[in-house]
Amino acid sequence: MAMMAMTIRNSASRRTMMSRPIFGSRSMSSWWKNVEPAPKDPILGVTEAFLADPSPDKVNVGVGAYRDDNGKPVVLDCVREAERRIAGTSFMEYLPMGGSVKMVEETLKLAYGDNSQFIKDKRIAAVQSLSGTGACRLFADFQKRFCPASQIYIPVPTWSNHHNIWRDAQVPQKTYHYYHPETKGLDFKGLMDDVKNAPEGSFFLLHACAHNPTGVDPTEEQWREISQLFKAKKHFAFFDMAYQGFASGDPARDAKSIRIFLEDGHHIGISQSYAKNMGLYGQRVGCLSVLCEDEKQAVTVKSQLQQLARPMYSNPPLHGAQIVSTILGDPELKSLWLKEVKIMADRIIGMRTTLRDSLEKLGSPLSWEHIGMFCYSGLTPEQVDRLTSEYHIYMTRNGRISMAGVTTGNVGYLANAIHEVTKSS
Repeated sequence: MAMMAMTIRNSASRRTMMSRPIFGSRSMSSWWKNVEPAPKDPILGVTEAFLADPSPDKVNVGVGAYRDDNGKPVVLDCVREAERRIAGTSFMEYLPMGGSVKMVEETLKLAYGDNSQFIKDKRIAAVQSLSGTGACRLFADFQKRFCPASQIYIPVPTWSNHHNIWRDAQVPQKTYHYYHPETKGLDFKGLMDDVKNAPEGSFFLLHACAHNPTGVDPTEEQWREISQLFKAKKHFAFFDMAYQGFASGDPARDAKSIRIFLEDGHHIGISQSYAKNMGLYGQRVGCLSVLCEDEKQAVTVKSQLQQLARPMYSNPPLHGAQIVSTILGDPELKSLWLKEVKIMADRIIGMRTTLRDSLEKLGSPLSWEHIGMFCYSGLTPEQVDRLTSEYHIYMTRNGRISMAGVTTGNVGYLANAIHEVTKSS
């Protein structure tokens, strides 16, 4: 009987405990009730709407991903051959925290030059990153940890994710003039004034080439003037180079802004990505590099970059790094890649010429001389909405057109639609 009474008391005690909220007075269903839906990404949201549109005439010029002249994704021949070679290996181990040493070495040559003395002197701290986004985020966290009182100057406009990256790294942001809406060109005077008036030793984010979203880049002479002013003000330049090779078809030419700063003695940071110029969008392979005083400092900085990466993702992915190192490490494959990059760039250059000519032939009252890798069209949000609702043409509401989505099959349709919604301007 005593044992039975004890069993009954224990059962009652368990029922009482189960009836009580485990975490104080909060019910299990209320932990996330205050979470609201996040706003849609302005670029990726365009793709979602495009995919949901059943119209056979739909056109997507919102996302900066390369397409062939049939509007289809492209896998480069050099990538296919690299994949074939890699398929014979069975290495599946973790990469080091800093990533593939071979991939990083080859990547630095693209930015700093094949015969760079900085590479020979081992003055560059560099790690493999999760494409360009990951490189920017790693640097933003590095800036916050070791220059906690600093802020970042970001151009107006810029790729929208730049603001998210430095915001989430808790680095205060300021902006500087870049685009001139009236001329649809570079606001060089405004840019130089802002660089001059920024506190000495400020951090600036610069687009190395193919500025996103405007497609407007400084001339070589303007880059030289910018570099000299940065030097006088002791500013730090962080270059985001997401489109090396895409702007001109020549990776060395597209790195000219960086080479100018290096020639002038700057210590800089660079974000590099292979999403666009090798078509490795889903592989998320890139590189972050920081030029240091000497080899000893570079070793120290790299150790801290790796330390930042450890709690984020521990190690970068293997496969994309294997593809890049296989291509860039083989002279024949690298030569093939350079040819394919030029083919992609030439197609884009041809399409922007055709689009401009088509608009001018239609009698467009607007100037289209500004069309580059991206075209900051000057279309108003209302005009963009009309393009979508009446013509099934999709782009971000700031009017940015990605020329990579323009083909010989849709360029006439696109030009006519743009003319129709702008001719009353």
